Amino acid sequence: MALVLIVDDSPTQTHALRTSLEKHGYDIATAVNGQDGVRKAQELHPDLILMDVIMPHLNGFQATRELSRHPETAAIPVVMVTTKDEESDRVWGIRQGAVDYLVKPVSERELLDTARAALERHTA
Repeated sequence: MALVLIVDDSPTQTHALRTSLEKHGYDIATAVNGQDGVRKAQELHPDLILMDVIMPHLNGFQATRELSRHPETAAIPVVMVTTKDEESDRVWGIRQGAVDYLVKPVSERELLDTARAALERHTA
């Protein structure tokens, strides 16, 4: 099954995302901030990254931009999963390299549908 890297500084959010995905057979790795997320993406080469925006050290926009500019991680689809729900945030996230943008709280169905779609586009 696909390996999903969850990058979020909130243990509660990480647990919620992890639980939903593991229940449906996904393998999970986690990172606690953008800097850790970039490092783990380079190390693990996950099939999908779920990226929070508001985090210490390196925010999700910066981390996504960094991942999209590195040849070894540029092809990994990133879905922003954040509380930032302004249209300008959504546009900025996509401009940084994200393939989709979800606003918390995310329903399990929306999370699974978005993850599946991102993975299908990635492997097509």
